[in-house]
Amino acid sequence: MNNIKEKTLLITGGTGSFGETILNHFLHTDIGEIRIFSRDEKKQEDLRIKYKNPKLNFIIGDVRDFKSINQALCGVDYLFQAAALKQVHTCEFFPLQAIQTNILGSENVLEAAIQNKVARTVVLSTDKAVYPINTMGMSKALMEKLAISKGRDPRLKESGAKIMVTRYGNVMCSRGSVIPLFIDQIKSGREITITQPQMTRFLMSLEESVTLVLNAFEHGNSGDTMVQKAPACTVGDLAKALLDIFQAKNPIKIIGPRHGEKLFETLCGREEMAKVQDLGRYYKIPPDLRDMNYTRYSEMHLANDGLVTEYNSSNTTLLSHEEIMATLLQQPYVREQLTR
Repeated sequence: MNNIKEKTLLITGGTGSFGETILNHFLHTDIGEIRIFSRDEKKQEDLRIKYKNPKLNFIIGDVRDFKSINQALCGVDYLFQAAALKQVHTCEFFPLQAIQTNILGSENVLEAAIQNKVARTVVLSTDKAVYPINTMGMSKALMEKLAISKGRDPRLKESGAKIMVTRYGNVMCSRGSVIPLFIDQIKSGREITITQPQMTRFLMSLEESVTLVLNAFEHGNSGDTMVQKAPACTVGDLAKALLDIFQAKNPIKIIGPRHGEKLFETLCGREEMAKVQDLGRYYKIPPDLRDMNYTRYSEMHLANDGLVTEYNSSNTTLLSHEEIMATLLQQPYVREQLTR
């Protein structure tokens, strides 16, 4: 990346899986300072001991507290907003907590970014924000709307700052995801618990999630939503691939869908696909920058006229058993677990 020498980057939720992965990326650049903003002092201490790098600055704070994030963003050039409640079933049981972090907390982060004239802000969203049926997806969908709305803020034009959205599917081996759970069940000899074998989910590595964010960071315009195309597989096939990788014969137990789970996930809705820009590896969904004086506008041009369909985990490329195994074996976490 260009023009980052001596710049300051802040990562909210910086002690999470994404935060540490992108932290590793920037540590090998000539960036001046990386601020890790989160609530968890234990995880911050672990990272501080692990890296012992003078570029790192750890800040205890909560996105729910405007004063703490506003102060932390003083002098910041770039911002990645990764702080969120991400577990679907947890958000279903505690919806107000999801609202306070994912919506109101994101509003605090975005407003503080504008007030502090942060040059580029990228917020992280999820496929669950498209046609949402659960609290986590609904709260993330509103976070996206907040970011796009802030992208129209006249203060951005004055400062030249940009706010972009990234949206992606399941990140393999991230904290709290299903692959570490399946591996733990396999290695401890327990039953593998599958909600519904036919469920399909996008597969994306942590490194790919970072690449998507960096692409939005470098090439996005304010209000853009960037989506990375990704293959998918069924949950049942994923479990079978892991059994073969670990040469195990654990029984599989079907436990049924958990609260708020969908049969498949969607990365781009039908309405979005009608105006999406296909960039090869990515889709870019541009914002609708018209105001509410609709009588001033002629019919809005759609990039893809005619019949369009959504882009979801059932109509994307579905991986074969061998392809799933190969994809899993590329993940450092899976390889590490195999050697233990």
